[in-house]
Amino acid sequence: MGAVTRLVVFVIATAVLGGSPVARAGEEVDLLLVLSSDVSRSIAAPNFKLQRDGYAAAIANPRVIQAIRSGAVGKIAITFVEWSGAKQQEIVIDWTVIRDEATAKDFSAQIIEAPRAFADRTSISGGIDFAMAQLSRAPFQSGRRAIDVSGDGTNNSGRDVSDARDEAVAKGVTVNGLVIMSEHPMSWNADHTNPPGGLDSYYRNNVIGGPGAFVMVAENFNSFGQAILNKLIAEIATAQETKHAELR
Repeated sequence: MGAVTRLVVFVIATAVLGGSPVARAGEEVDLLLVLSSDVSRSIAAPNFKLQRDGYAAAIANPRVIQAIRSGAVGKIAITFVEWSGAKQQEIVIDWTVIRDEATAKDFSAQIIEAPRAFADRTSISGGIDFAMAQLSRAPFQSGRRAIDVSGDGTNNSGRDVSDARDEAVAKGVTVNGLVIMSEHPMSWNADHTNPPGGLDSYYRNNVIGGPGAFVMVAENFNSFGQAILNKLIAEIATAQETKHAELR
């Protein structure tokens, strides 16, 4: 065996034994979930911190970890992205498997430490399109894919949000929503009018879609943490129900 051949064999063996990301490509999980967070300019710095703290606490919450471990596979994969205007989307934390307390706490710590990505207009459609791109490049496999959109305003930048939603649903992706009731409702629309029926109704009619899609409401940023906790548990539970139905 030549030196080059021995080197190739050694690298492959090391990757397999060491559990490198390459070796784990295609790993099955119960759910592929994109946490898609609005960081437009309507979200002031103190509210941004409440939002980030809410995500971090929810991911590491024992109830979420228990829900994850109760799945058929016992693990999910998450990526955390932030978005603002039509061309402003960023991966804050790339695809990560959450399977236990340690992996959850590591993901949580990264959420707290990462700098804010943007503070501009509100393109929910851009956020959904970007989330779809992340799902298409996910290095893991799952029978269920979901986008978890949180925001405090209507789409006022980029293409029509319902078109983005419909394309995602057509590809088998569920889009769920978490509405944060704005302290400044006059900023919800570009024309300074409130959406008919309120922001939660707007999300139901324009943003969410797919099997079991739902909207949850945080009455303000102080209640965001509890709302995202409830939302994550509901999303993970739905993934479990889908997987169990496939196995029957």
